[in-house]
Amino acid sequence: MDSVTKFLVYCIEIYKTAHKQNGKQVMEIFSQYGVFDYIVQFYGALHTTGPKYIVEDIDGLIEERKG
Repeated sequence: MDSVTKFLVYCIEIYKTAHKQNGKQVMEIFSQYGVFDYIVQFYGALHTTGPKYIVEDIDGLIEERKG
C-alpha cells in the first residue's frame, strides 16, 4: 500500500471517529463531495497537518460543495 492510500485510510478513520459515523457513511460522503480527489490532490500539504485540521478542512470542503 502506498503512502497516499494509507493517508486516505487514515483520513476516513479520523473523520469517522470525529463524526461518530461508520465507514460506509464516510465513504458515501467522501464520494458524493469529491473528498477522495481533494485529499489526493492536496496530499503534500494535508499529510503534514494534524487530525483536527484535516477533519475541519474536509468539513469546510463539504460545506462549500453543498452550495
